Amino acid sequence: MAAQCVTKVELTVSCDNLLDRDIGSKSDPLCVLLMSSSDSQWYEMGRTERVQNCLNPKFAKKFVIDYYFEIVQKLKFGIYDIDNKTVDLSDDDFLGELECTLGQVVSSNKLTRPLVLKNNKPAGKGTITIIAEEIKDNRVAKLEVEARKLDNKDFFGKSDPYLEFYRQTGTGWQLAHRTEVVKNNLNPTWKPFKIPLQSLCGGDLEKPIKVECYDYDDDGSHDLIGSFETTMKRLQDATRTSPAEFECINSKKKQKKKGYRNSGIVSVKFCQVLKEYTFLDYIMGGCQINFTVAVDFTGSNGDPRSPQSLHYISPQGVNEYLSAIWSVGNVIQDYDADKMFPAFGFGAQIPPSWQVSHEFPLNFNPSNPFCAGVQGVVEAYRACLPQVKLYGPTNFSPIINHVACFAKQALQQTTASQYFVLLIITDGVITDMDQTRNAIVNASRLPMSIIIVGVGAADFKAMEFLDGDDGRLRSLSGEAAMRDIVQFVPFRNFQNAPSQALAQSVLAELPQQVTSFFALLKLKPPRDPSPS
Repeated sequence: MAAQCVTKVELTVSCDNLLDRDIGSKSDPLCVLLMSSSDSQWYEMGRTERVQNCLNPKFAKKFVIDYYFEIVQKLKFGIYDIDNKTVDLSDDDFLGELECTLGQVVSSNKLTRPLVLKNNKPAGKGTITIIAEEIKDNRVAKLEVEARKLDNKDFFGKSDPYLEFYRQTGTGWQLAHRTEVVKNNLNPTWKPFKIPLQSLCGGDLEKPIKVECYDYDDDGSHDLIGSFETTMKRLQDATRTSPAEFECINSKKKQKKKGYRNSGIVSVKFCQVLKEYTFLDYIMGGCQINFTVAVDFTGSNGDPRSPQSLHYISPQGVNEYLSAIWSVGNVIQDYDADKMFPAFGFGAQIPPSWQVSHEFPLNFNPSNPFCAGVQGVVEAYRACLPQVKLYGPTNFSPIINHVACFAKQALQQTTASQYFVLLIITDGVITDMDQTRNAIVNASRLPMSIIIVGVGAADFKAMEFLDGDDGRLRSLSGEAAMRDIVQFVPFRNFQNAPSQALAQSVLAELPQQVTSFFALLKLKPPRDPSPS
């Protein structure tokens, strides 16, 4: 997979004339992008921000997609009116959708189409416009910006300022970034932020950039405080001791008011251009993904000889454990040069002493627990199954700490040369929750991610807790994980889906986990991925 060098495509979305579903105000639209390839399952690729009280939204958040020339990548853009805090879109008003392929978007560069409802009827006069650009530039501008003496636009209290950065295109100005809103402050300091150079100026440091300063209003009628134009080259001169300063000019006010000077000063204190490596940059630059499998052999799985057992191998030669190993392993093995995978079991009594072990090699060879490819892992699992006695308890921490040892050794190298992925397949009843939390918080500081696939029909609440999507996981002593490294999925969600669906779901977050970790530690790929 890594060999078919994919290119990244950035999609910018805007809509016009959306249906108005809100009484007393306008819709608050958000765009969700779903994708499908090779089967009819749709997977969510991402969501834009929600734009409040707006029927003609320009979404600032872009979608970045790996573009494969040889696959028909079906896209579905869904527009929803968001009126609550839930992630689920089924309780939000549907404003229309567009189904197309990435090939269509890329070949037309700018695609405008009518939105349709679920019954294929037009969604009023609503249209969607998608602009596609290949991302060739992986540089980002890191900015620190403040302002002073901004005009007050609010009758009660002070303005709530935010900035919008625009790049110049052949057809006008295109939104590249929107900062956060600083409430009730005419001398705001915005949090440091990053903008990809491709979005900001097409990678051209001399190209004009327009910055608009607005006063945020809940009803969507944001007031323009003022604007100015600059270039990346000018911004790069900024230092904390001598910032780049710009007068915010409101042209309407300037025409009306004699002696008008400005509507405030925007001060860029810091602007640094950094190179941000992509997942493919790391892979193509020589980073190895090391894959380890851990299989749950505890008694709660049931006697492997009984057809009710989760370890029972059907006459067709499959069970949920094998399916999970195949699905995830098939994708990851492409990123591992030697394709030798350590595979372990936990929670069983093992020969000859019949002691319970929480990390035994499936091939019973502690000095060389490696299996050749995914096929080797499958064969080792099948051979091991009749030789052990399923027992307990279900302890995750020993195997997490085992892989963490290797990840810690890898950190001694000065480049992003290795990343470790541990796949734990379990029936979900975990015994050493406290130790596991500690082990995960510790591992979050290492080049390591953990994928947990839950098999069977158990209650997986504990697993969902470990997957820190709704807040950072903390250790017993209250120490927070440095980043979210656990991805949990129940196998039952994929029972009738094609084999690649499980892998796509559990591996979706992995590229971002790899890149964010190496970026945090400022580690480069072992060799330059794009020799000039």
